Amino acid sequence: MGNRADDEGTDVEIYIKPLTDTVHADTPTDAPEKLLALLDSLGFERKTLTTAGPVYVWHEVPDRLTKAEKKRLATSAVPTLLVAGYLVNITNAVWDAAAYQEAAEALRHQPGAAAAPHTATTSVIQAHGSPATPRRR
Repeated sequence: MGNRADDEGTDVEIYIKPLTDTVHADTPTDAPEKLLALLDSLGFERKTLTTAGPVYVWHEVPDRLTKAEKKRLATSAVPTLLVAGYLVNITNAVWDAAAYQEAAEALRHQPGAAAAPHTATTSVIQAHGSPATPRRR
C-alpha cells in the first residue's frame, strides 16, 4: 500500500480522496517528524493506521469545514510548505488561487520570511493551476 507522495516523488501531495469530499495531504512513507508537525500546525489532522507491517500516516483537512473552507485551508498551507523547502503538489480540485495569494502575502510579512530561500510568490504557476515547487534542500 503506497501513497501519492511515494508514487510522485514529492514531499506532500494534496488532493481530494476519490468518491469523497475528504482533502488528503499525503507525505512519503517514513516522512520526517518535522514535516508531519508542520502539517499539524497548518491545521491538518494527522491520521494513522497501524498494520502488521508499517504504520501509515497521512493528514486530512478537518471534516467539519465546508468545501470552500477545506480548499482554503489546504491551499493556504502551500506557501509555508514551499518556504520550508518541501516539494508540494496540489490538484486543481483543491486549488484556490485567492487563498494562495493571501497566504503568500501574509508569509512575506512574517519576521524571518525574507531569509527563506524560496518565497511562494515567486513560484511559477504551472499549466494545471498549481504552483511549481522548489526542490528539497
